[in-house]
Amino acid sequence: MTHSIRTVLWFNGRGREAAAFYCSLIPDSRVERAVGGDSFDVIDFSLGGVPYQILDAGPMFPQSECVSIAVQTESQAETDWLWSALTADGGQESMCGWLKDRFGLSWQIYPKGLLALTLNPDKAVADRAMAAMMQMRRIDIAVIEAAIRKP
Repeated sequence: MTHSIRTVLWFNGRGREAAAFYCSLIPDSRVERAVGGDSFDVIDFSLGGVPYQILDAGPMFPQSECVSIAVQTESQAETDWLWSALTADGGQESMCGWLKDRFGLSWQIYPKGLLALTLNPDKAVADRAMAAMMQMRRIDIAVIEAAIRKP
């Protein structure tokens, strides 16, 4: 038996637009299917090969930070670019690499290497990395690396 598992994201309008936007940002992404009824749309799509579904069906379940999409980027430049794209046109920055895009969906954007710094086996290094990260909105790995070098 084959199972198809998708994380479902509830939207109150603009679901098709959101899926197309997300797919334009993340490599290896595509809208697979979009179907609608009288009062809803269902959009199956994948981001970086990971399957998602948008159920665009009204205001019954508002989005919150309880659900977010985490993206580990390959470089600081990619972090900066994706952060800017997702916060543009009405998105909102939050703390520690979190943001909400213009559709209200929460994201965590962080560069490769962040977890190695914040989860370092040397507790003093990890504590300095975590303290530096907690002061940031968009994660800047160079600033965190500089913070861990200071005793």
